[in-house]
Amino acid sequence: MAVDRSKRRPAARHPVVDADVDLSPAVRVLRQFRQVFNAVRTHFHDVERGTGIGGAQLWALGVIASRPGIGVGQLALAMDVHQATASNLVRALLEARLVARERDPEDRRAVCLRLLPEGGEVLARAPGPFEGVLPAALAQLDPETLARLHGDLDALLALLEVDRRAAGIPLAEL
Repeated sequence: MAVDRSKRRPAARHPVVDADVDLSPAVRVLRQFRQVFNAVRTHFHDVERGTGIGGAQLWALGVIASRPGIGVGQLALAMDVHQATASNLVRALLEARLVARERDPEDRRAVCLRLLPEGGEVLARAPGPFEGVLPAALAQLDPETLARLHGDLDALLALLEVDRRAAGIPLAEL
């Protein structure tokens, strides 16, 4: 049954958001960060609700589906995460019976991963993009914008005195 949108009340306006005329530049940028974080969080909630697995697991599953036979080390590189993080993601996917692990026929020491039918079903019902909305959006920006953003965020990170090792933690796990 179709919803008659003409009878819906307009969404309540947030008085703080609506009154941004006299805001400082720092507060305006803070609001932009809030919007980015909200978009990321909403996507990960949608992923978990729609698939029963977390966002980082979905991303790993998508990589494995697109690269049958990939190893854990290659998965870590593809996702730009530490190998231990990739191993933990693979362990969860194995336990959920979404992927299978097999010995590489050419190098019996190496392990290859492949998607199982259940994993394909999860991907089919998952909201995209599998890697997350932020990496997908960043990939759409032109090189000059990315370079400018990289430099500006580096300046911010220096002021925050962040632990640079956190760069290898998937957003879905924060």
